[in-house]
Amino acid sequence: MAKETFSLGSCVKLANGLTMPTIHLGVYLTSGKDTYNAVKWATEAGYRAVDSAQMYQNERETGDAIKAFVKSPENTSGLTREDIHFTSKLATNTTYDKARKSISQSVKQCGLGYIDLFLLHSPYGGKTVRLESWRAVEDAIYAGEVKTGGVSNYGVKHLKELLASKPRYHPAVNQIEVHPFNTRTEITSFCQANNIVVEAYAPLARALRMKHPTILSLSKKYNCTPAQLMIRWSLQHGYVPLPKSVIRSRIIANGKIGGFEVEKEDMHRLDELDEYLVTDWDPVDTD
Repeated sequence: MAKETFSLGSCVKLANGLTMPTIHLGVYLTSGKDTYNAVKWATEAGYRAVDSAQMYQNERETGDAIKAFVKSPENTSGLTREDIHFTSKLATNTTYDKARKSISQSVKQCGLGYIDLFLLHSPYGGKTVRLESWRAVEDAIYAGEVKTGGVSNYGVKHLKELLASKPRYHPAVNQIEVHPFNTRTEITSFCQANNIVVEAYAPLARALRMKHPTILSLSKKYNCTPAQLMIRWSLQHGYVPLPKSVIRSRIIANGKIGGFEVEKEDMHRLDELDEYLVTDWDPVDTD
């Protein structure tokens, strides 16, 4: 089988025909100058996508850093705003009117003119507000404020509910916690069978298992860092990982995953590390 090549310039095709980069910088739990610098360093290093959210309270800093990069001497390729993919998320599922206004506020807050990918951050709130909030995303797409819509932390039952509602726009993405220590195969298999791209947040398991013997052994075998190994695992499963760091050297290193490929047997070894390790919240089973 031919070697799978990945780089910061690699893209995945979405259900609506658009594409997005296969690696995004995550900016969860960052703020102010830390957010700005992380996005600045990432874009300078070749990242072409950043994952933010209303809940993170850093949409403005992320947008400012993207705009600054585009105008900077470091932008040697002449990239424009359209070349940088920006994601945000609805903090709380609510009534249609409130959700619609909230999306417009995010567009204004980031200052980028539009949002490439807008997600419902969780399935909390019940069926009625989930579907009302999705309708708000659809109308934001129709109005040109958002390019692509998706969801986050959705379990299979929530995805089935949304698909059964016959949405005008197919949910293109489900962003969930996925890494070798929490493989969530039921959800990922359903997504891949229904043309929904899996975005993997906490792809490094928030560094809680970096010294696991299998991780260390395989990192040595492939001459890579534990983080690079886990990002590569995610990519080879067809996921879009969102590695997060505010340290410049780690941001750069996390993007250098093109020099090796994890062999099939070793992918299985990593899969078998699953222990349903949840590093943050876990709304996938909520009613």
